Amino acid sequence: MLIKVKVKPHANEQSVEKIPNELFLEGGYEGLYFVKLKSAPVGGEANIELLKLLRKHFGKEVRIKSGFISKNKIVEVKN
Repeated sequence: MLIKVKVKPHANEQSVEKIPNELFLEGGYEGLYFVKLKSAPVGGEANIELLKLLRKHFGKEVRIKSGFISKNKIVEVKN
């Protein structure tokens, strides 16, 4: 499944929050998530933290499909 992710680096805490479906309806994606990360977006640190946090949240393998240097990303959660 594909999800859209909005990342906030330099946060005081880590969190994953799903934006309610009635606020985000777009074909082809399973939802929009807002993710707070402690890491800075330097040298891929924030992307590594994002993948670890989403792996833990979903209990599945994940990978970034697009948006490697953006706060807005498309992430694939493997079934």
